[in-house]
Amino acid sequence: MPHTSIDTEAHWTKSGWHGWVYGWKLHLVSTAAAVWIPLAADLTAANVADNEAAPTLLDELPADAQFVLGDLHYNAPNVQARCDRACRTLVTTRYGPYPHTDGGADVRRVFHKLRSVAIENFNEQFKGIFDCHGAVLTRGLVATKRFALGAVFVYQLALLYRFDQQLDLRVGLKAFLCAA
Repeated sequence: MPHTSIDTEAHWTKSGWHGWVYGWKLHLVSTAAAVWIPLAADLTAANVADNEAAPTLLDELPADAQFVLGDLHYNAPNVQARCDRACRTLVTTRYGPYPHTDGGADVRRVFHKLRSVAIENFNEQFKGIFDCHGAVLTRGLVATKRFALGAVFVYQLALLYRFDQQLDLRVGLKAFLCAA
């Protein structure tokens, strides 16, 4: 019998940044632009591979999204096939020793830096706004999904309101949400 503090619906995964982690994973598709706008999201147990969750999220993208930027975990046949069906270009890092010297290496390097800056900074901003650096306060898939996806929705609503009011979309979001 697991300890009562363990959320038995969560799972283990190995993170390149954090080592072994027990819990949940927020899969998120965001714009890689001046403003980071979440376009699609899902929450799964941590052991669900990124390329398993990606196809469903890609189906939620606007039709005019032409490029999908991802790290090595998205360099998978099922993600490539979903992008091909939607006439999108999947740009991911590649397997093999660095530096890559094939014809697309320089372009992928630029896109990877753009993706890395956008998603890593968005993740940090999102965790800071919703105080999610540690364990979530919920237990179980349904409650944790409600919390995480609800936070994504609130973030989207805050951006929409600030856009409508012609306010800065990148500065003061946390204070804005705390005051609400």
